[in-house]
Amino acid sequence: MDLFEKITKKANPLGMWADDAYGYYMFPRLEGEIAPRMIFKGKSLLNWSLNNYLGLANHPEVRKVDAEAAAEFGLAYPMGARMMSGNSVFHEQLDSELAAFVKKEDALLLNYGYQGMVSAIDCLVDRHDVIIYDAESHACIMDGVRLHIGKRFSYKHNDIVSLEQQLERSTKIVEETGGAILVITEGVFGMTGAQGNVAEIVELKKKFQFRLLVDDAHGFGTMGKTGAGIGEEQNCIDGIDLYFATFAKSMALIGGFIAGKKEIVKYFRYNLRSQIYAKSVPMAIVKGALKRLDMIRSEKQHLENLWKIVHALQNGFRERGFNIGQTNSPVTPVMLNGTVGEATSIVHDLRENYKIFCSIVIYPVIPKGMILLRIIPTASHSLADVEETIQAFTEVREKLKNGTYGETRIVSMGESH
Repeated sequence: MDLFEKITKKANPLGMWADDAYGYYMFPRLEGEIAPRMIFKGKSLLNWSLNNYLGLANHPEVRKVDAEAAAEFGLAYPMGARMMSGNSVFHEQLDSELAAFVKKEDALLLNYGYQGMVSAIDCLVDRHDVIIYDAESHACIMDGVRLHIGKRFSYKHNDIVSLEQQLERSTKIVEETGGAILVITEGVFGMTGAQGNVAEIVELKKKFQFRLLVDDAHGFGTMGKTGAGIGEEQNCIDGIDLYFATFAKSMALIGGFIAGKKEIVKYFRYNLRSQIYAKSVPMAIVKGALKRLDMIRSEKQHLENLWKIVHALQNGFRERGFNIGQTNSPVTPVMLNGTVGEATSIVHDLRENYKIFCSIVIYPVIPKGMILLRIIPTASHSLADVEETIQAFTEVREKLKNGTYGETRIVSMGESH
């Protein structure tokens, strides 16, 4: 069979609705300045779908540094992979400052968070080792685990008993292979907002021998007294052997980093394939990251404003009887019961009539019969935005109960593609 013929015969996730969904439900185009209100299909919508937690994306000081760095260095400098010809004093400064902020010995700047995590997992383990990971881990962890040619086991989401069972199982295996055990979890799970039970996992080190890698993409900059992440929040920094985070959330930028003991970070520098075979991070991004990191450390009002909005939003939803799960982070999932057709109708109603934009999650990401509307609050939102949203969701929930959204179809608002 021809490869392309085989691919085109596979069922599209949205089937016959794929073209109608494009540009509206999938691949929407938000325009204008990154802000709580942006333009969608020519209309101004209250936007809860950007990971701009601390509101730094369009901060004037950030924009100034970004512009000056781009003007001075362009987007090409430095050329080449960092190991060969793409290093600079600013790259090294960023490594050092990131490590100090999350209280680790050293850190390594990564081109992208996603590819960095995939490559880090591949770099750490060989066929004799065993990986144990949370069953609801992010796709970058899943993809990294799939590269592993040795044993790999998942444990039930945030279930310490299940993890302990897998550790017992894995310990027996590595005793025979001569390998080691790597446990992977998230600091904050981006879909549900639940914190990973990192401190409890660290406690298991008293009973089992393993190393712990934590993906804190949603916790870096948002969790802990200073925003240093889940280790600070749960008072277990020293027990996290490798701390990973992306710039794409709190720093509103491209890139990421991995931090840990100096000798392990050195190993990554010389072996992490996604970095040694890729172009170095452009200077404009490095300088921008240094500015953002400085603001996170020195301007506490951004973190305080974020949590003011988070508390108002989550308390307001709970007071109205909404199910927002077990979130204990800024991520705010609003869970409703309904079909895929009802879900798309809700999104259409929210965008067209209530002028609210948020992400929608349906099966197979979550169980059939459930609808998850994920809200990402930021320091830039206002209490008025919160009240407007809670009232709109209250009315939408009532319409759902009354069967208003009962027709199973996608409302065609996109462009044929």
